[in-house]
Order: sequence, then structure tokens, then C-alpha cells
Amino acid sequence: MSVVSRWLLFLVALWIQSAGIVLVVKSFLGTSPISSLPYVMSETFPFTFGETTFAVNMVFLLGQMLILKKKFPKVQLLQAPMTMIFAAFIDLCMQAFGNITPDAYWQKLIILFLGASMVSLGVALQGIADVLKLPGEGLVYTISDTYHLDFGKVKIANDGILVMLAICLSYVEIGSIEGVREGTLISVFITGIIARFFLRHLSGWEEGRRVLRIG
Repeated sequence: MSVVSRWLLFLVALWIQSAGIVLVVKSFLGTSPISSLPYVMSETFPFTFGETTFAVNMVFLLGQMLILKKKFPKVQLLQAPMTMIFAAFIDLCMQAFGNITPDAYWQKLIILFLGASMVSLGVALQGIADVLKLPGEGLVYTISDTYHLDFGKVKIANDGILVMLAICLSYVEIGSIEGVREGTLISVFITGIIARFFLRHLSGWEEGRRVLRIG
């Protein structure tokens, strides 16, 4: 795959992931852990879901820069404009899916699983594109590599902190817990499994790098 093809695939992956995130929200069964804080912020403050997603991700990017200091790769500054595009995609999807209001619980579950599957596909395609990481994942990798910690454990800790912050903010500002429900836990368990499925069936190896292969 050429560099241009990889970047185009990355942008497609961002669009798919953003659509999946919004569908999970529209299931009304909770959000994914990494989106929980931005979602509650958007419900609390006069900002869109996309805008709060951008703000939280810029904190993640700043965290990478503070940890790595002079070792921070300049190319990773591209995380900022890519996150801006990602945030715009989220707001577009929020408008496009605005009429989705499932009533029955089984309908909510279908939308949740569809959204989680799209998030997983987006994550898998980003891995195949292999050009950049979004700040949330980038921070987890940075902490894991710098301090020689298990990536999975750092990821769980990061998600847990975001969920706790979302719960606290929601309870203090809204008076109830918003954005964190059973769908949040379901997303945790199935996203990684489905992402690995897509990676296994949509990618191959060529000169030591993943490439997109369908069929």
C-alpha cells in the first residue's frame, strides 16, 4: 500500500469509528469508556460532543508531550488536525443519526452492537493503515512504553479513570449518572474481540507491514 492509500484508509477508519461512537450513544445504553467523559461534558457544558471529544484528546496529546519531552516525534503533532477531523465527523454523525430513538430494549441492543462493531472496524482499519494513533491510544502507548508497563493494564486504568470522571461530573452537574450504563461494559468486552476479528480477516503482511486484503 502506498502512503497516500494508507492515509485515505486512515480517514475512512476515522469516519467509521465516529459513526460507531455515535450509534453507541444513540442506543441509550451508555457510551464507550473513552467517550464517556466527552459525552458527559457535552451534556453539561454548551459544547458539542465533537468539541468536547477534541478538547479531551488534546489533553491526551499534551500528556504524551510532557512524558516524552524532547523525544516526542514531531510527526505525532498530526494527531491534532486528525482529531479535529474526527471531532467534525462525530458532530456530523450526531446530526445524521439525530432521529434514531429506539424504544424497545432489543432495538437498543441492536444499535449498541452495530455501533460497537463499527468502532471495532474503525480501530482495525486504523491499525492496518499504520500511519498515526489518535491521542487517547497514543497516550496509553506512551505510558506503557516509557514506564515499561503492560499495555492492557494501562488501557484498563485509563478507561477506568475516564469513566469515574464521567460519573463524578455527571452526578455533580446533572444530579444523575449519564453516559455510563451496561452498554459501557458491553463495549469494553466486545470491541477488542471484534477488532481482532476484522484485523484477522481484512489484513495481510507485506514487507513487514499490514496491508488491506479483502477476501
